[in-house]
Amino acid sequence: MTRIAGVQAALPPHRYAQHELTDAFAELCLPDGKGLALLRRLHANAGVSYRHLALPLEQYAVLKDFGAANDAWISAAVDLGAEAVAGALKAAGLTVDDVDVLMLTTVTGVAAPSIDARVAMRLGLRGDVKRLPLFGLGCVGGAAGIARLHDYLLAWPSQVAVLLSVELCSLTLQRDDSTLPNLVGGALFGDGAAAVVLTGSDHSAAAGPSVVATRSRLYPESERVMGWDVGSGGFRIVLGADVPEVVRKYLGDDVKAFLAAQGLTVPEIGTWVSHPGGPKVLEAVSETLGLRPGALELTWKSLDAVGNLSSSSVLHVLGDTIRLDPSGHGLLLAMGPGFCSELVLLEW
Repeated sequence: MTRIAGVQAALPPHRYAQHELTDAFAELCLPDGKGLALLRRLHANAGVSYRHLALPLEQYAVLKDFGAANDAWISAAVDLGAEAVAGALKAAGLTVDDVDVLMLTTVTGVAAPSIDARVAMRLGLRGDVKRLPLFGLGCVGGAAGIARLHDYLLAWPSQVAVLLSVELCSLTLQRDDSTLPNLVGGALFGDGAAAVVLTGSDHSAAAGPSVVATRSRLYPESERVMGWDVGSGGFRIVLGADVPEVVRKYLGDDVKAFLAAQGLTVPEIGTWVSHPGGPKVLEAVSETLGLRPGALELTWKSLDAVGNLSSSSVLHVLGDTIRLDPSGHGLLLAMGPGFCSELVLLEW
């Protein structure tokens, strides 16, 4: 089986309390003051106490257009990405020369050469490293990246694969936009990165949990549940109010069928590693799966401490989980644009 040998989270140094971000968001997006009461209510109920930003707060007001925001995204993404990959390799007891494939997942900026190429050159990865930049997976990207690298390592069991997730959500902020999706996004999303080192079954590196099995699900007629509308101002968030209901409609049956195929049931899963979509989404996950109280405690703590980091979030929760040294079976799960879900069965 594929092994998770190392996980490293990385956060920008600029950390702010939620109330500071509420005030700054109001100045940028609600200059006439309309909708301020709704904004404050959304921020207060987001389950978020602090977030990290790619730039100092005062610099967002002077980003003149999408090009300037994307340039800032590239610079910060390479810095955070290099930090995350170097840290994950160190945690795994490996070096840059050991890496055979580097996968990038992101949905908050664009670059060619892609961020993985820039990180590979900064860190000095081998010239024959295989790169797989992925765009568009959003919040599901961390789970999907682990699943796809697991597929790869089944074919190349002696190799080392690295997943890098970089999401700088603050740099997608739409000014003068008082629509509900923009207000909700401004209440939830933060900036961060994470890297995961995976090794094939024939590799001798010290390792953490095994990846036992994975499953992907793409749901019908759900393209407008979550995603981006891309225009002259950059990425405008698409975020339907029905996300919790989609979770309730599909996730329970998907998880139960996936576990049944592995001879398991929901009560036999001792560890849950979930993406922190937001309070209503986490409540829907717990309800539809009938989870015991506290099963998603680390996910709630991550949401509170850093906000929703899109594809990076579930990897932050994974790192927190591994540090607790659990035993038995675990399930890593996330949902995102498509609308879709990814399930990864782990075993310690």
